[in-house]
Amino acid sequence: MIEVQQITKRYGQHTALDRISFSVAKGEVLAFLGPNGAGKTTTMRILTCFMPATEGIARVAGFDCADQPMEVKRRIGYLPETPPVYQELTVTEYLRFVGRLRGLTGNILTSSMQREIERLGLGTVQHRLIGNLSRGYRQRVGLAQALLHDPQVLILDEPTVGLDPKQIIEIRELIKNLAGSHSVILSTHILPEATAVCQRVVIISGGRIVAEDTPEQLSARLRQSEKISLTLKSPTVDTESRLKGVQGVQNVFAGGDSGTFILESELGRDVREEIARLAVTSGWGLLELKSISMTLEDVFLQLTRHEEGLVQDPVHTLVESTGQPA
Repeated sequence: MIEVQQITKRYGQHTALDRISFSVAKGEVLAFLGPNGAGKTTTMRILTCFMPATEGIARVAGFDCADQPMEVKRRIGYLPETPPVYQELTVTEYLRFVGRLRGLTGNILTSSMQREIERLGLGTVQHRLIGNLSRGYRQRVGLAQALLHDPQVLILDEPTVGLDPKQIIEIRELIKNLAGSHSVILSTHILPEATAVCQRVVIISGGRIVAEDTPEQLSARLRQSEKISLTLKSPTVDTESRLKGVQGVQNVFAGGDSGTFILESELGRDVREEIARLAVTSGWGLLELKSISMTLEDVFLQLTRHEEGLVQDPVHTLVESTGQPA
């Protein structure tokens, strides 16, 4: 549904995007992650035909963004980071205006407006001026205009900015429900959001794509060892050395909290049973023993640090900063 092939965007001597390529299948929800200035919004603007690429090809639903922009625009719904609303109009006046721009008329326009007003919880404010609404409601109105014509492709740039926790959950559920019937690109810097709603992740840093996969596969590819968190009630002076003596354990790090240890073992080897047996027979008082998964945040930080030449051992960083696994 979306194809990006070797897209480059330059502003004078500055290269904002450097030969990036990715695709989004029909019905897929893709997270586009990156730090500020990584090139996320530039990519969105190229896909929405707001600006042309310097080099490369971008297609939406088979139409070229540079050569067939009107065909592309008919098939996309776009919510930029700042909602494109007219504050002097009421919600219904604005949605009617946008619907007419999209070619909707009569009963089709009316039913489309009511569908989005109901879906986004705008019923109580539909007759109020947009300028008098909270940031959260303006964000919902912006999302309503993107969905009004039931587009094949949705491009959402930070769609939950300014929403309260309840509204964030509702919008995430809405995006998940759109999967299958719509292709969605979700640009965000909120990592739990990507994990909650997206099937695949593209991480961009410095104008280049540094990783593309599911969150689980990215974690597996970057993980170099198995990691375990162990909390003991009454560790002894020789606990650390005895833990290191368990077959398969490679490293043991004392955590910031007394009695907490982080263990590294060989990739693919689960040593929790041996560790539990040793803790019980030694009388250390086993309080907690759990495997540590590499979160999307860990993956993101490791990849973007690598681009900046700042890669650190994630276990050392974790212990030094907090003494606890993320």
